[in-house]
Amino acid sequence: MQKPLDSGLVWFRRDLRVDDHPALHLALQQCQRVYCAFIFDRDILDPLPRSDRRVAFIRASLVELDTDLRALAGQDNAGLIVHHGHATEALPALAQALGVQAVYAAHDYEPQAQGRDAQVRGTLASLGIALHTCKDHVIFEGREVLTGGGTPYTVFTPYKKAWLARLAATQLPVFDCAPLAAGLAPRPESLCHAVPTLAELGFEPSNLTQLRIPTGSSGARQLFADFFERMDQYQDTRDFPALKGPSYLGVHLRFGTVSLRRLVNAAQQRSQQGSAGAATWLSELVWRDFYFQILANFPHVAAQAFRPAYDAIQWEQGAHGQALYAAWCEGRTGYPIVDAAMAQLNQSGYMHNRLRMVAGSFLVKDLGIHWQWGERYFAEKLNDFELASNNGGWQWVASSGCDAQPWFRIFNPISQSKKFDPQGRFIRRYLPQLAALPDAALHAPWLAGPVELAAAGVTLGSGYPLPLVAHDEARAQTLARYAVVRKSGEKEEG
Repeated sequence: MQKPLDSGLVWFRRDLRVDDHPALHLALQQCQRVYCAFIFDRDILDPLPRSDRRVAFIRASLVELDTDLRALAGQDNAGLIVHHGHATEALPALAQALGVQAVYAAHDYEPQAQGRDAQVRGTLASLGIALHTCKDHVIFEGREVLTGGGTPYTVFTPYKKAWLARLAATQLPVFDCAPLAAGLAPRPESLCHAVPTLAELGFEPSNLTQLRIPTGSSGARQLFADFFERMDQYQDTRDFPALKGPSYLGVHLRFGTVSLRRLVNAAQQRSQQGSAGAATWLSELVWRDFYFQILANFPHVAAQAFRPAYDAIQWEQGAHGQALYAAWCEGRTGYPIVDAAMAQLNQSGYMHNRLRMVAGSFLVKDLGIHWQWGERYFAEKLNDFELASNNGGWQWVASSGCDAQPWFRIFNPISQSKKFDPQGRFIRRYLPQLAALPDAALHAPWLAGPVELAAAGVTLGSGYPLPLVAHDEARAQTLARYAVVRKSGEKEEG
């Protein structure tokens, strides 16, 4: 069959795989010759810390993607063209140099990315080149799942019901590029360069390798194969940070080294066979779509509270607020479960989902710090940072977002610790200075007797900090702080 275009360029961004790839598939359907490129975008990279696990993850995954593209094409030169520069300039320049008629990419839903894409689209248009984007990062996007009244959902449970009903009535496509791979074109000789090293990108090595975080599509397959054997127990293990409960696929979903459609199909099939664990995990994937459609339909959430009344709350500021925030960031709150969670984040770029709620609630509702401060810190540290989910999670703990916990419900970090790390296995791993404390004293060391502390070699105030705040007092202050919300008409429901 004659293809309508002579040549096209696939712009890989956060879809670093060849399996089930809609943009690559569309390009190969429409173009006689297809080039593939990735831009290390300086607008994204320049503000980052010089040692960043995400950049290391992307680079390692690109090396594998380059290999996979050449294997798919069956020729060594048909690999990935990699540039380092400002994408708004580098991508159109590359498309023009290659003489392509169209550029293909996956939709990106974040405001900064949409601004970038609009600028690229305009520049390409001035050159007579089209930009085609298609859905990849979510199952249902934008306004694909709406209420009976034709409005976006803002409550998760009915959204999930509608989402699952639509999924049941939908055959998710599989974009198999292998039958079309003959269209992958060899790179011009001047562009046959290896993926730049971290040093060439201006970055230093991270501890990604020491953490043994598997990268690329092969890493995603390895993690999913392991999780598939544990999926049936997911609902029983997912809340306990000391257990191997989660899939650990977050960073792979973030950078598209795995197909979301394949994960959803696997979870749906297992759920239909009666697996409660698979149904619970599928629900977590639905949450991800939910937050994406919130960002798409209510873009103001990226800069302010979803519910405007919550922007009137007076948060801790000045030197005192900064000191509280710094202690939280550095894991010096005096609450072991919170400090262990922050140590996990700072050391690995990962935080267990239950602990994201606990640590987030502590910052906002115990320390009285604006949720956006925590949102920014997680954005810098999390390997799997996605704006939509990160923002949704932080607005959930602050009670300012969609379907959030009510403002008057405040996590007790001690009871959360006892419930979800009862033997203190997680705490002991990340706070070895407390390891000798008995289980009963581990969750609130300041309540232990001096003999018990001495026997464990724990000195509060030097070896381990005293608590920054008393939870009961902080709770009372938070309820007073949120009084402006009550006055605005928010009801104590839900």
